[in-house]
Amino acid sequence: MPLKDTALFLMTGDRMRWLTQRQRVLAQNIANANTPGYQAKDLRALDFRDALRETQSNLRLSNAQGASFAAKSNADAYKVQQNRSPYEVTPDDNAVIMEEQVMKLNETQSDYQLATKIFRKYTDLYKAALGNSGQ
Repeated sequence: MPLKDTALFLMTGDRMRWLTQRQRVLAQNIANANTPGYQAKDLRALDFRDALRETQSNLRLSNAQGASFAAKSNADAYKVQQNRSPYEVTPDDNAVIMEEQVMKLNETQSDYQLATKIFRKYTDLYKAALGNSGQ
């Protein structure tokens, strides 16, 4: 099975794509911080159990060089949703709170760095298992 088709790589890749999309949504919120009536948005949370379940259900047998497994990514499932109950609204009905958006951006950056580290560690383990430590 190619390394790119393993469940951990697919889930880590999905997580990184979700975080990238979340950063775009948060950047739009910040860009519209002075737009009258603008409501802050965020992505629906990516659930690890659902991602694992979908990855396992998307595995299928292929006929390339013997029996191998291939899996498809579910990157299009990210739903943008409005914050339902903003705790602060400006007089012009803008519900973007800059501090909250910056905190979410920092959280997104930290999560992306963690996903990158997991990706690298798994690659290193895979190389070690194959006897190719990259030296």
